[in-house]
Amino acid sequence: MGTTVNVVAGDITDFPTPALVVNLFQGVTQPGGATGAIDQALGGAINTLIADGEIKGKLGELTLLHTMGRIRASRVVVVGLGKSDGFDAGAVRRVSGDVARFLRRKGVGEFATIAHGAGIGGLDARESGQAIAEGTVLGLYKFDDYRSDGNRDGADGDETVERHADIATVTIVERNAGNVDALRSGVAVGTVLAEATTLARDLVNHPANVMTPTRMADAAREVATSAGLELDVIERDRMTQHGMGALLGVAQGSEEPPMLIVLTYRGDPENPDNNLGLVGKGITFDTGGISLKPAANMEAMKGDMAGGASVIAAMRAIGNLKPRINVTGLIAATENMPGGRAQRPGDVVTAMNGKTIEVINTDAEGRLVLADALCYARQLGLTRLVDVATLTGAMVVTLGKACTGIMGNSSELADSVRTAGDSSGERFWELPMLEDYRELINSDVADMKNTGGRQAGSITAAMLLREFAEDADWVHLDIAGTSTASSNKGHLVKGATGVPTRTLAQLAMNLAKGN
Repeated sequence: MGTTVNVVAGDITDFPTPALVVNLFQGVTQPGGATGAIDQALGGAINTLIADGEIKGKLGELTLLHTMGRIRASRVVVVGLGKSDGFDAGAVRRVSGDVARFLRRKGVGEFATIAHGAGIGGLDARESGQAIAEGTVLGLYKFDDYRSDGNRDGADGDETVERHADIATVTIVERNAGNVDALRSGVAVGTVLAEATTLARDLVNHPANVMTPTRMADAAREVATSAGLELDVIERDRMTQHGMGALLGVAQGSEEPPMLIVLTYRGDPENPDNNLGLVGKGITFDTGGISLKPAANMEAMKGDMAGGASVIAAMRAIGNLKPRINVTGLIAATENMPGGRAQRPGDVVTAMNGKTIEVINTDAEGRLVLADALCYARQLGLTRLVDVATLTGAMVVTLGKACTGIMGNSSELADSVRTAGDSSGERFWELPMLEDYRELINSDVADMKNTGGRQAGSITAAMLLREFAEDADWVHLDIAGTSTASSNKGHLVKGATGVPTRTLAQLAMNLAKGN
């Protein structure tokens, strides 16, 4: 059961709740607004702690006060918003996640909060409501499906969480009744985006013996049913008929059947040119194939389908939010295994568009499955394409976990992705696609080879994908670093992040508004 975020008009000093969350900007010595009203009701307790230096307002700082019956709330949490000149919706998202986990550890089952940033902070009410909903729902995320009922403590990694301590309800209490509708609108959108992101996290966090290509297709079927989408699952025989030799080459070493999953949302059926294609890499386990990976940390390769998971999840959000645009999600799902029938280094495969690829390294398999998925997207008539993949270890070296790498042939579409990312709080950094890099994947025996070696590894992978996007506006997102988090911080929880689910959904909404 998830957390519900509500909005009510009311006076926070008279609102009954186990805990009430207020805020403070860094450097403020005299609290005002809602925080000032609570401070006054508590006899200046907050002001005293500020004067003593115990409350500084630094971003993410949490201070708990027991009210001892002076107001109807049992506890007050003062959360720091950081410096006002750097404040944005991302700060609200972060502190909402931090405070929700903090109160869960205290055994609080529900709490109330003011609308962070909707007053002096400069955010409009809708933006504040969306950020609170996203931060709260995502910050409270847990994945404990494989823990027995008697062994669920510690399910948050560095936290101890009892099952009865789950937070069922968070209520935003707004003094200005004129803001309530905007806050509710923001909360509704934020909840849809956050719940879609938790789906992506779940798909990635499941072990590979459960999350097979077939199970990914089942998950897409569930999404299609719930969100009113069309679904087509292309299996091996139809892949062969379409000439998808690159995808089939990767799949041939596995006992698990490959799936090309196609989800379709028709938000503007009268205008087929108003379209967007989202293409996700769905390698449900990546051993490296014959070019076997080292054993250390190979268990993390269950997450090599994070791009595909984010596309399935984004399609659910898009189906629920209903923007006026046609969106198709394509997920190329297979395992990459070193079986007796596995492809070998030196093999040449032919993609759906007839271009040939020499397989230098079977661990450079993501670009092969995406090549055929991009070809099929073009056959469907999609003219704007965004592919998402945990594609290269080189991207982790380049950008770490702070940013997703972005490359492509359309500066306009890349800008649109970054703008959507600004709204979602997911950051992107563009790498150059200079023609010099194309030379690195020249092959002596085929049209190209699937790896250019150590030089500019993320860019040469994108150069190969460009060959299959053809004349569509195309952007490639390498989420190798950002698909997982190593610790709990704000709305991010250790494990799968669900990046870039919310950005993809926001991109569709933004493009729809621009038509």
